[in-house]
Amino acid sequence: MKLTDAVEGQEYVIRQIDTDDEEMNAFLFSLGCYSGEKITVISHIKGGCIVAIKDALVNALFYDRPKSVGHFSC
Repeated sequence: MKLTDAVEGQEYVIRQIDTDDEEMNAFLFSLGCYSGEKITVISHIKGGCIVAIKDALVNALFYDRPKSVGHFSC
């Protein structure tokens, strides 16, 4: 399931993060976004969603630029 399809308020476990950008991957890892970590969608917004990871809120925007996109699979 893609993160954009997740139900608000429900907890999920990240199965995979697909990105071709190593810098983006390292940044997401520093925020606690990696396989096996729990994530909760707080709300959906235009172009992405607000998620809670390790007691922090993160604005996960999904742009049309393939190299900048981090696709989360739960």
